[in-house]
Amino acid sequence: MNLGFIGTGKIASSVITGICKSKISFNKIIISPRNKRIAKNLKKRFRKVIIAKDNQQIVDKCDWVFLSVTPTVGDKIIKELKFKSTQTIISFISTITLSQLKKAIKVKAKIVRAIPLPPISLKKGPVPICPPNKKVKAFFDKVGTTVEIKNEKLSINFWSTSGMMAPFYQLLNSMTNWLVKRGVKRDNAQKYITSLFLALSEDAVVNSKKDLKYLVKESQTPKGLNEQGVKELTKAGFYKSLEKTLNSIHKRLNK
Repeated sequence: MNLGFIGTGKIASSVITGICKSKISFNKIIISPRNKRIAKNLKKRFRKVIIAKDNQQIVDKCDWVFLSVTPTVGDKIIKELKFKSTQTIISFISTITLSQLKKAIKVKAKIVRAIPLPPISLKKGPVPICPPNKKVKAFFDKVGTTVEIKNEKLSINFWSTSGMMAPFYQLLNSMTNWLVKRGVKRDNAQKYITSLFLALSEDAVVNSKKDLKYLVKESQTPKGLNEQGVKELTKAGFYKSLEKTLNSIHKRLNK
């Protein structure tokens, strides 16, 4: 089958990279020329990638169409495109609901909302999808870990936590800068911080069937450094601030 991508930003590029590195069977990936630099780079890297002349050509030639544009662009362009009822349409757009998509697409195609994240280029990370769809689940399971969500309102909670990627990287950046200020070379500082958090994340995944409070407790010793870290950050309102930010993102997605 042919896969089509409307929008060639960071997420689309990551998904396309993951697909091309996976065992997913497809004929061609047809992408929009919107971001010329990313589109040309993808075509250069992967022989099955073709750049379309416009978005309608993607819709005309593809079995699955991935919508990977901003909500503003999506509101403007989706209703202008002529889709087919035989197509599967997968939207990566955070704030356009299923009912809004159905209205804009007009035909009775299969529509699924999904939230892939940049590590999908490494064939890693969760991909929440709503509503559940066997074929879409099998597809994303080859480039990540699919999480099926029946209730769209519930899925917004997952969309909200996806807004924590940049804050996570900023946390790593702040700790790296702290080490650099104390005389550590940047490459060593970054290698240490990123390796540390990779190891912690892998440990958390291994123990993910337990309550995460277990890891918080197990990583502390009485009057130890980690106990001090948790206590001081809690007192400073760090974790309350995190919850407040998630609530704010959630509120925005519910508008």
